[in-house]
Amino acid sequence: MLFAHDTEVSLATTAALLNTLPGASHSGTDELSTPEQLVAFLDRFEFTGSRTGDATELAEMRALRPRLRELWTRGEEGVVHLVNDLLREANALPQLVKHDAWDWHLHATPASAPVALRAQVEVAMAMVDLIRAQELSRLHECAAEDCSAVVVDLSRNRSRRYCDVGNCGNRANVAAYRQRLRGA
Repeated sequence: MLFAHDTEVSLATTAALLNTLPGASHSGTDELSTPEQLVAFLDRFEFTGSRTGDATELAEMRALRPRLRELWTRGEEGVVHLVNDLLREANALPQLVKHDAWDWHLHATPASAPVALRAQVEVAMAMVDLIRAQELSRLHECAAEDCSAVVVDLSRNRSRRYCDVGNCGNRANVAAYRQRLRGA
């Protein structure tokens, strides 16, 4: 493990959230367009705390995605400014908590806060770890030419190049293999 467990989970969850955007999903559609899809997403990533599963909560999560996407595209100074804005807006107050199957980890909003606000703060807190460790290069877009999904590279040797969205890595490996066959 490179970072604290909650940091890694938050980064992976954020990447998955961003990869529901129409341009990032290989389906070409918004994969977070119904309250039911939001509930399934939150269940998949074991989001705790209050949840309504209604249209308002869906709209708030959808509105958060473009802003969080900027974390993958800005330089270090821009990321720092955005992270500080995200934390300041939420009046984040980091605290150690232990609940459910999770050992000690950080929360910076109450469990009763809206899901989108908690997601905003959780990713900002995870980004603090990346910034302090000078590891922002672990955030990038998929290396496949036809994909704009985001990737969080948590591998030890920083070798992850492809997303989990559309089998991009497998498609690239097959294409490289076929190219080698043609060259032989």
